[in-house]
Amino acid sequence: MTNQPAYTVLFSAGESSGEQHAANMFLELKQRCPTVRGIGMGGAKMRQAGIDVRYDSAGIGVIGLVEILKHYGEIRRALHLMKLIVVTEKPDLLVCVDYKEFNLKLARFAKSQGVKVLFYVSPQVWAWRPGRVVTYGKAIDMMAVIFPFETQYYEAEKVPVRYVGHPSVDKVHPQRTKAEDFELFDLDPARPVVGILPGSRANEIKRMLPVMLDAAVKLAERRPELQFILPQADSVGDAELAEHLQRAAVKIKLVKNQPYDAIQCCDAVMTTSGTASLEIALLGVPMVIVYRLAAFSYWLGKRLVKIPFIGLPNIIAGKAIVRELIQEQLTADNLAEEVTRLLSDADYRQNCLEQLGTVKRQLGNGGGSANMAELALEMLRGR
Repeated sequence: MTNQPAYTVLFSAGESSGEQHAANMFLELKQRCPTVRGIGMGGAKMRQAGIDVRYDSAGIGVIGLVEILKHYGEIRRALHLMKLIVVTEKPDLLVCVDYKEFNLKLARFAKSQGVKVLFYVSPQVWAWRPGRVVTYGKAIDMMAVIFPFETQYYEAEKVPVRYVGHPSVDKVHPQRTKAEDFELFDLDPARPVVGILPGSRANEIKRMLPVMLDAAVKLAERRPELQFILPQADSVGDAELAEHLQRAAVKIKLVKNQPYDAIQCCDAVMTTSGTASLEIALLGVPMVIVYRLAAFSYWLGKRLVKIPFIGLPNIIAGKAIVRELIQEQLTADNLAEEVTRLLSDADYRQNCLEQLGTVKRQLGNGGGSANMAELALEMLRGR
């Protein structure tokens, strides 16, 4: 073990889900190669895993053209710093985790400096601008994809690709039994529970949480026995939620650092589109997926996106197994109506549960972080 090379791996993660993937991968990598050093851009989860975080990405994890323009100066500063690290510290490998446009620029630069590039979590090229496969192929040495159907797009253009499995399959497990969680969270097991997952970014909280809370009020008026629970994302500060929850005309149970235990207590969930929707699917809980962007970002996205869904469960299934309420469809009335149906229509609920089970089976048995660590070691060792 002591004779292993002291490799340096530069990680670039711009969002909460990406930094979790990076952290899990690095922990697996350290088990296989204790001398490896991790540096880069990310957040608290990466620090906890032992990565030396040189830039905290909490302020640049935004989606939508308008939102990106607002943070453009900070994003440019982050990219400049990461390029400087490439030049001054000459890492043995750059691991870009999602955050596609930023990481594409960084990958191009790193490759021009002779640094190997491993891109983890493929940009959704199958959803928008499939021709971008070639663009990414020129900037990287290996694309690691987390959905089995993605490999075909890269193989068709002869871009090196490896299916590593979805990391959520390994990590989405409650810590306790459902009965224990009901007691811990002070929930009544005889009353239905509705989950509220407004997202992990500040702009998502701002756009999605108010309408979710309005829907919760309408639901409580129809069914006073309902209980509401909100698992707080690690990247979301207390103040961001407090200003909304203080005005809410319904009691919301706030849970920190235990998302899967909170979700397993739910009979239905209102969730912002993203990784959370896949995690809810893996836990087998019926849901409704919502999203709202700035008007121009949505207009542009409609012209770029080539698939009819935004929710990962629907994309993986290839059909609408979960209802999506996007942009103008996202109203408190529509949201409350869909949750009511998930709770009250037995056939509708059962069909949703069966389809979510199919999605879980399609994702396989896990091992994503371990597979990524093995792939990184192969590249570090030049195989």
